[in-house]
Amino acid sequence: MPPHFVYRDGKPPQRVEDLGQGEIDGFLRLLIERMPQFRHEFVELSLPRFEAQVRQGETLCSVLHVRTPERLQWLYFTSLHPAMMSRQIHVIVRRDDLARFEANGQPLQLADLLRRNDLTGLLPRDRSYGPRIDKLLAANPERAPRSIVAGRGAQLLPMLRAKRMDYTLEYPVTVDEYNAAHPGAPELAKLPLAEGRSTLMATAGCSRTPEGRRAIEAMDHAVRQLAADPQREAWIKGWRNGAPIDADDLQRLNRFLDERARGPAQIE
Repeated sequence: MPPHFVYRDGKPPQRVEDLGQGEIDGFLRLLIERMPQFRHEFVELSLPRFEAQVRQGETLCSVLHVRTPERLQWLYFTSLHPAMMSRQIHVIVRRDDLARFEANGQPLQLADLLRRNDLTGLLPRDRSYGPRIDKLLAANPERAPRSIVAGRGAQLLPMLRAKRMDYTLEYPVTVDEYNAAHPGAPELAKLPLAEGRSTLMATAGCSRTPEGRRAIEAMDHAVRQLAADPQREAWIKGWRNGAPIDADDLQRLNRFLDERARGPAQIE
């Protein structure tokens, strides 16, 4: 699930040292460092297989499951951190073209863009943008943006700047790097996409077993330790491997951590 959870060299982790640099696996590394009383074992399972084994009474934990009312029947949950909005898929346009994409301050709806005949989009061929976006594109092939063979999505950004299309889809961090390397007009702008937001909160879930309860309590305690750590700024940098965090994301993260540091356990 890159960029949220990333396999290093395409292989599932066997040890803590094997965890990648995504937001979720990076945070898992921080939690494990603060849970030395447990033996940590990594198991690669499909989501259906994970559910089946948990429902059969096996104790497993996941940092990839979103909290839902149905899942509360068989998993305990605790909140880890706000999802990084800057790492969600955005619509990328030329800044001088923003008026054509106005949405009254609300995230754009890809479904609405696909219905417009006055806009031309372009995407790299065979790239996945997550289930919600992929499903929309597949359901509207005649209206979906045209795709081209491209080694990296960033190769489309100079084409957008050259006005060979009106928009593309990309992660904001990629656009920030491109704008920094290619200053001057026309600058590329990033617009939040409603379908690009998978969740507002990253959570951990553990089986509703006695062992799972102890594990989720330890995770919750580790989060509160992180939140109250006087070296918070240092571990945030380590979590992201030194990568900068969007100012709005950092503000939301610190607000969340301030509340977690002062508040009681959050376990459902």
